[in-house]
Amino acid sequence: MSMSPTHRLICACCVIALWLLLCLWAWHQARNRHRKAAEAASALTAPVTGDTILIAHASQTGQAESLAQKTAQTLSLAGVPTRVAGLGQLNPAVLRSYPRVLIVASTYGEGDPPDNAAAFADSISGMPTMALDGLQYALLALGDSTYRHFCGFGRQLDGWLRNWGATPLFDRVDVDRIDAGALRHWVHQLGQMIGQHELPDWETPAYQPWRLTARTLLNPGSQGEPCFHLELTALDPDHARWQPGDIAEIGPRKTRGGDVLPHREYSIASVPSDGAVHLLVRLRRDANGGLGVGSGWLTQIAQIGDLIDLRLRSNENFRPPQDARGALFIGNGTGIAGLRALLKARIAAGHHRNWLIFGERNAGTDGFYREELQAWLASGRLHRLDLTFSRDDREHPYVQHRLLQAADSVREWVNDGADIYVCGSLNGMAQDVDQALQHILGSDAMTRLRQEGRYHRDVY
Repeated sequence: MSMSPTHRLICACCVIALWLLLCLWAWHQARNRHRKAAEAASALTAPVTGDTILIAHASQTGQAESLAQKTAQTLSLAGVPTRVAGLGQLNPAVLRSYPRVLIVASTYGEGDPPDNAAAFADSISGMPTMALDGLQYALLALGDSTYRHFCGFGRQLDGWLRNWGATPLFDRVDVDRIDAGALRHWVHQLGQMIGQHELPDWETPAYQPWRLTARTLLNPGSQGEPCFHLELTALDPDHARWQPGDIAEIGPRKTRGGDVLPHREYSIASVPSDGAVHLLVRLRRDANGGLGVGSGWLTQIAQIGDLIDLRLRSNENFRPPQDARGALFIGNGTGIAGLRALLKARIAAGHHRNWLIFGERNAGTDGFYREELQAWLASGRLHRLDLTFSRDDREHPYVQHRLLQAADSVREWVNDGADIYVCGSLNGMAQDVDQALQHILGSDAMTRLRQEGRYHRDVY
């Protein structure tokens, strides 16, 4: 049936009206986007208080943006002011206006930046060295290990920031397919950064029961806090699978008041063939002399035979070399734990070009695992051992001083292909060691070590 002219006119008017409404809606949406972008740009350049943290995201599917918002919420709940922005909104002037910047960066395809960060990547590629001197940053890199360039853009961004003179607040955290353990480590590091160790986990992990089977005080009479060697065995042998360099997460537990305390992380000091997870735990006390939440429980309260909630977390960036190349291990204090596991793995594989530089307070009381180390040295399985004890010498020598004294040998080892491993305290030792290595090797060589994956750190 054909339509009358009146009906056709009415239909045409309805179509035109609908088209006009769609145009109006699109104009309104575009106007809102421009307004929000202008507001965001204005907020970014508004005066910054000394403790405001900028959180930037480079996101392709929205995952990085969501994690940036979670990071902001976590810090805001802890009383830290934050601002959140897409990486594409930033430029060097904005970055320089913030004392601390956290970046959550996804990788698109085979190492490319996400679309919302491509313009930023293009605009800063020629930025001069030291352009961001004084900026402190931390980086959460998201990726998928099935791709060849795992976390490629995050790693590239990390290299750029270091080249521009920015200083990492802590080492880059790589996340494989939104691994919950890596995200918990990010939250743990945020807590360390702001001096609040009780930040809540984003997601409750699945812990397994492990039995505390041994605990030995290693430094009786020490001027420092007591350090204990702990051994834990899994009730289910299927859970006792880890690799050298991995981390033990001790699960949250309730206090008498009912509060749930966050997990604690410790470097594993053993290999699976030892039959148990070994930890080296230093007893901590709070400002009032009370026992530390995690260390007090593990070293003073828990009894031999008690069950401990524990989860093993992969730490892919802290694996020992699988070939006969040299390996230089540097650490202080309880950092000997992670290095001990790597040394055990190297020795078991028949690779004996190992050099350990380790520091503590006093030789008479603080020589952790000394007999084991000396036995390895005597048998040739440890090529070189340099120990330094700061309280035994009026000049208070630390591991970085031993490094500088052995500068020629360090350069020789690195030029021959050796990897470098650092484990121990971030504030102080790790920073000073990094500066000593920069002095010995030069910034270009340090950049190459990072790019080649030959500079490994497990610092806290």
